[in-house]
Amino acid sequence: MGRVEGKVAVVTGAASGIGRATALALAAEGARVGIADVDGAGGEAVAARIREAGGEAFARQTDVRSMAAVEAVLAEAVDHHGRLDVLVNDAAVSVAGSAGEMGEEDWARVLDVNLSGVWRGMRAAIPRMLAQGGGSIINLSSVQAHVGFLGWAGYAASKGGIDALTRQAAVEYAARGIRVNAVVPGTIMTAMNERIMRESPDGDAVMAGWVAMHPMGRIGQPEEVASAIVFLASDESSFITGELLRVDGGMIVKAG
Repeated sequence: MGRVEGKVAVVTGAASGIGRATALALAAEGARVGIADVDGAGGEAVAARIREAGGEAFARQTDVRSMAAVEAVLAEAVDHHGRLDVLVNDAAVSVAGSAGEMGEEDWARVLDVNLSGVWRGMRAAIPRMLAQGGGSIINLSSVQAHVGFLGWAGYAASKGGIDALTRQAAVEYAARGIRVNAVVPGTIMTAMNERIMRESPDGDAVMAGWVAMHPMGRIGQPEEVASAIVFLASDESSFITGELLRVDGGMIVKAG
């Protein structure tokens, strides 16, 4: 029996990167998975892969900037399966810019997708989870909520807000059966980071800099973050809430 056998999960941002790896890992461990992503075709490809492997999955094109869209994908999960046990809030964008230079439109977009998108997921999931007696919400934060990287003010602010929102909701709903945790990845080889390398004048130097920040001497893979998310989704973590679980190769504890 899988670690999340029979649970119903929805993963936002599941067409690629950590979200995709998470959806596949949850399905492999027995969950029935809803794939939510603004990339509708990419999301359907992930759902099809799960079904081909014998699992249950559906995909819905979902822009987490829209409460109606988020409500719709969670309603579909409940309509299909009668409940919602797990929500993974992974959808995010990354726009460069320092605090004194970032444009207001870029700032608003990053906060709307990364932070408000997480809140919308929680706002839609919590009433459904309360009605059934509980559930597990896992939000995707980042080491950039805890350490400063030059030129990423909006992204860092959005992830810091996710940490605070996670702790707040954990306290508010613990006694009513809902656990709320966050996973805090270090540098992970996702499509987002591949794009940053590709657009850099010296991608090799960027990679070398990323590796140097991690005591383990490498950057992480999406599947390594997905494993932590599966743990938090499972009953193995039944006494854990309000936790910020770092999956960062030792990055935050490294001095200098």
